[in-house]
Amino acid sequence: MNTNRSVSRRDIIRALAGLAGASLAAPVLAACGGEDNPASTAAPTATSQAGTGSGGSAATATSAAATPASTPAGTPAGAPATGTVGGSLTVYSGRSEQLVQAIVDQFAAASGVEVKVRYGDTAEMAAAILEEGQSSPADIFFAQDAGALGAVAREGLLAELPADVLDLVEARFRSPDGLWVGISGRARAVVYNTERLSESDIPPSILDFTDPVWKDRLGWAPTNASFQAAVTAIRVLRGDDVARAWLEGIRDNGARVFENNNAIVSAVIDGEIDAGFVNHYYLMRQLAEAGGDLPARNYIYRNGDPGALVNVAGAGILTTAKNQEQAIAFIRYMLSPEAQTYFAEETHEYPLVAGVPTDPNLVPLSEIQTPDIDLSDLADLEATLEMLRDVGLL
Repeated sequence: MNTNRSVSRRDIIRALAGLAGASLAAPVLAACGGEDNPASTAAPTATSQAGTGSGGSAATATSAAATPASTPAGTPAGAPATGTVGGSLTVYSGRSEQLVQAIVDQFAAASGVEVKVRYGDTAEMAAAILEEGQSSPADIFFAQDAGALGAVAREGLLAELPADVLDLVEARFRSPDGLWVGISGRARAVVYNTERLSESDIPPSILDFTDPVWKDRLGWAPTNASFQAAVTAIRVLRGDDVARAWLEGIRDNGARVFENNNAIVSAVIDGEIDAGFVNHYYLMRQLAEAGGDLPARNYIYRNGDPGALVNVAGAGILTTAKNQEQAIAFIRYMLSPEAQTYFAEETHEYPLVAGVPTDPNLVPLSEIQTPDIDLSDLADLEATLEMLRDVGLL
């Protein structure tokens, strides 16, 4: 990467705090790891059972240990026996409550662990951990993207995970230093209107959409976290000059700006635009709701192109965690067949553990040649935001 920038912890906190503030002003946006609400509403965090909050705008929910009768039946064969662990656990989650509280509740029921979750934007949670430092009450950081995990890891705040936990997930979807592990994956995709385009019309590289043939036909969401991570990947892989030229080219092609990924997918379905840049699961959710009968499909690059980025939601254990046994049990559970099936079926993401079925409408993860990138490097978001501002997109 051609940026010779020394970034201090203060710089990181300032950048993350600024991003979190921006996401609060626009709830469906969350730089450095926010996610569009899977429902049509944009409420970021509604608590199911109030716990004691830890300040800020984040919401806190508590999953009390359930009786065996409330433990979900039908645990898939091969799932690790969580057993009764007991005790308590504090999770800082950048994943929304609507997406993950159900699986957190299942872990609490299976393990007997009382889980207190502080929900907020991933940027907000990362900034809080960095600010709290050695005094953080968090045991687990459950982040929406690898970049935020990388930012926290680089400050020496994440502990090395057990090898047998890391080995459950391919090397490309975990920290090379063993400090965090991916839980679920999401591919960058070009969603396109099947009445306007065929798969053969999609150019061989995401960088080729600057061609004038795409004038006034595209949509994007420059304030969206996943888009910003994708731009960061282009910077890391091809350099700042290429990334800036791509942004300027798409801008000059008259790409329509949308608030979020869901809006892009809806615009493609309605024929307002021909194609847009999104994460794969936004279309999958709308297809599921419509029974599969929509004039839109995802094109997922498989050729190692910057457009073939597969980012992950993942988790790491803080070095200051007071509940190490419970924290390890939590991550093991999130990588169990039961939890991985939940992510595949309920959030329409890619399971990262081998042997768990993926939606048959998705390109198998094994067929996607992702670019040669350490996902932790997506932490360098500050320069991406500066670039987006320079070209008039923020």
